[in-house]
Amino acid sequence: MRIGFIDAVHPILAERLSVAGHTCVDLSDVDAAGLHDKLKDIEGIVVRGRVFLDATLLDDAPEVRFIARAGAGMENIDRAYCERRGIRLYNSPEGNRDAVGEQAIGMLLALMNNLFRADREVRQGLWRRAENSGRELRGSTVGIIGFGQMGSAFAEKLQGFGVTIVAYDKYKQGHAPSYVEEVTLDELFQRSDVISLHLPLNEGTMQWANADFFAHPAKPIWFINTARGPIVDTTALLDAIDAGRVQGACLDVLEFEERSLLALRADESVRTVLDRLYACEQVVLAPHIAGVTEEARFKMANILADKILQDITDGRLPA
Repeated sequence: MRIGFIDAVHPILAERLSVAGHTCVDLSDVDAAGLHDKLKDIEGIVVRGRVFLDATLLDDAPEVRFIARAGAGMENIDRAYCERRGIRLYNSPEGNRDAVGEQAIGMLLALMNNLFRADREVRQGLWRRAENSGRELRGSTVGIIGFGQMGSAFAEKLQGFGVTIVAYDKYKQGHAPSYVEEVTLDELFQRSDVISLHLPLNEGTMQWANADFFAHPAKPIWFINTARGPIVDTTALLDAIDAGRVQGACLDVLEFEERSLLALRADESVRTVLDRLYACEQVVLAPHIAGVTEEARFKMANILADKILQDITDGRLPA
């Protein structure tokens, strides 16, 4: 097959596909408009998040038999269209689950112990110990919403911290290991000191964490989002922080997320929210890097190679 790489991924995927006799075509420098011509003879597509593979674009790719997403989220692929055409879809959340789980732990500990503020102040010559004293995670109840690859990885990493772990997943029952207690969403809100989101982005989860969401917890919470930015209404989160309902937030992803946040600031309404977010010391921010460690990049690509080549061997994906 001729397989087009719309985004750069770890080279192990192209290496393994090439060894198996397939031709890998680098399209990572081709813009969205130019892809319409480049995909006409492409039979497989490898993508991350640069381009939205909608019906308009895929109509110009009549030979495509599979799309492989190097990562977890599939929101940039028109899945209904692919199902109608019989295009096989792959992703590799198994590859970056550990990276996301570790980053969630790291951000939470940094937030609860004021590490970023303390680091900044020490560099400025300040030595404020009492003002920067932190909180311990031990003894807390951590609520995980969404218990797929990412949520379960976060739970695994929490085991040594002496916490109670509760989880809610709308689509799963009987999913949790012995160290995790399955609960309803209402019970999770009642018991949790920490709430971490691990949900896909779709029509049902857009701004799911809104004002109503932040009004539900029975006590002030620490909040984590390493999933997708638009799942959280940033204004509602900041209002909850101001009201004391949220003690602090870890955001690896932002509601307003593009390659350049400077471009977003041209929108006055967005700029107002971003200015407020940046000024809030109770929020720890990162540029959507939880799932992109060096190890994760290799594993995501290697797992895709496993899945594609196995399906060819088994006849589910004709070569």
